[in-house]
Amino acid sequence: MPPGEGAAAKRWKSATARDSHMALSSLNRMSCPASIMNGPLDLYPGRVSVTFASGLRFGLLAMMGGSATFFAGSAVAQDAHFHNAPIGSAQQKNPFAGQGAAVAAGAKLYATNCAPCHGVSGQGTGNVPPLTEGPTQTVPEGEVFWFITTGSIKNGMPPWNTIPEEDRWRIVAFVRTLKKSPGATNAAPAEKYVPVETAAPLPAAPFTDFRFEAPGTVRKITPGNLPAPYATDTSNNGAKLVARPDGAWPQAPKGFQVQLYATGLDNPRLIRSAPNGDIFLAESSSGKIKVFRGMTSDGKPKESSVFATGLDRPYGIAFYPPGDNPQWVYVGDTDSIVRFPYKSGDLQASSPAQHLADLPHGGGHWTRDLQFSADGKKLFVAVGSASNVDDPDTTPEEKNRADILEFNPDGSGMRIYAYGIRNAGGGLAVHPTTHELWCSVNERDGLGDNLVPDYITHVEEGGFYGWPWFYIGSHQDPRHAGKHPELKDKVIVPDVLLQPHNASLGLTFYEGAQFPAEYKGDIFAAEHGSWNRSVRVGYEVIRVPMHHTGRATGEYEDFLTGFAVDNRHVWGRPVGVTVAPDGSLLVTDDGSNSIWRVVYVGK
Repeated sequence: MPPGEGAAAKRWKSATARDSHMALSSLNRMSCPASIMNGPLDLYPGRVSVTFASGLRFGLLAMMGGSATFFAGSAVAQDAHFHNAPIGSAQQKNPFAGQGAAVAAGAKLYATNCAPCHGVSGQGTGNVPPLTEGPTQTVPEGEVFWFITTGSIKNGMPPWNTIPEEDRWRIVAFVRTLKKSPGATNAAPAEKYVPVETAAPLPAAPFTDFRFEAPGTVRKITPGNLPAPYATDTSNNGAKLVARPDGAWPQAPKGFQVQLYATGLDNPRLIRSAPNGDIFLAESSSGKIKVFRGMTSDGKPKESSVFATGLDRPYGIAFYPPGDNPQWVYVGDTDSIVRFPYKSGDLQASSPAQHLADLPHGGGHWTRDLQFSADGKKLFVAVGSASNVDDPDTTPEEKNRADILEFNPDGSGMRIYAYGIRNAGGGLAVHPTTHELWCSVNERDGLGDNLVPDYITHVEEGGFYGWPWFYIGSHQDPRHAGKHPELKDKVIVPDVLLQPHNASLGLTFYEGAQFPAEYKGDIFAAEHGSWNRSVRVGYEVIRVPMHHTGRATGEYEDFLTGFAVDNRHVWGRPVGVTVAPDGSLLVTDDGSNSIWRVVYVGK
């Protein structure tokens, strides 16, 4: 037993053993057999990450590097330490601190158990924040050890008490070597990989998987297509990121060509076009906003600059007031709305950020997209849930989450514009002619491969979209059976149902002049890709035809594919989309840390 691990540790172990039993019982209730739980998970609070491969194995918590508050199943008195760690945990010393051999061993353990979620070098992946900075790097190592030993089942962090104590300390020792130095990036080289054929049955239409995603394929899912909950086992199939294989390239429909616009970026996420044609990019992990200007003959930016630094996981970007001459750039940090003075052509912020309003935060979905109404009178901000399906009636952490919030431009007057939207934080857009607000939504997990569909929809003021009690109309989530019957008939059915677990993120309306006329006004959206599906899906950009009417009819089309390698590995993950001044489509990819450019070259 390491130094300092005495009676308190025994009580932690007793509590964590009890929580482990609860977690496994919960998994059994979800009909989730050990045979399919074969890899670390892209974790969110409310999801249980358990691996059953060669013995029981657990993954680090997604929010370990964040500022979330978690409540561990321990009888020990707690205070405001790391994830409410007991006071005594801070006194524990890592017996392997600074020992090269132990760090090397910890690196191997980390690579096996943690890298698919947290990144090869702890840079974070998708909605999983980095371990290279924040409390994980600053609190006493004993508190980190306590947390990975104890876990927090309620919030999706299983205890690691089944892993040998010395190995847990070795992992902590390695994680502490990941501390990000000033000016360093979060990017890490990915390994090369030879694809392995996926031996799985063909998907039953209208559902699909990565093997059958192909540019130009039209799909439509209706509420009548939905299976019963738990029709399949719930799956833990988080992707491992690998380097782009030789010859691999994003694939677009006939007549389109894909070019590499920019590479070597640092966690490129949302991308937005300024009225003057400059391209603004959020590099969320490192807290930066970048600007690209111009286009060379070979499709590269002529100029780039860092507009702002020191932000807290920035994501959403909006220009105010709407129109050709904005005076401010608004940014959605994970915990606040900030803005910078701006005049057309600025490549660097002229003054520090002005804080306008705090936003709900503290775990779970961390992206905060934002958009102004067409008249500039209101600011919409999407805030995703803190959990998978926690009941807001009994979970204070869900207050003002799973909502689209509305503010005045000065940050005052907050109210809920629409609710029951599990996570629209990845993508908001305002229709250029109807001026309706639209959103791209990550729905819930844990009900099987083909539930619940993600979706894209226009947003009705005061509208209720179901989470967590219902989904896609009046379908009741069995985990909340019998709750809120008065809301059953009020649930709005979204306009376009997507593949379940697609992880739909950024979206934009195509208003360029380069693509064929039938594309005018259509939606392009980035699908970041699944973890909760036995055969992965997503990892593509889709097109939603609007038929020049401003209305979607339910179908969507695979547009940009080819980012998945096989059922365990991917090399790219689309996040954001925007239209460049020349009418080409720009797509951010936080897997290869690149921006791709799609141009139309004719039939």
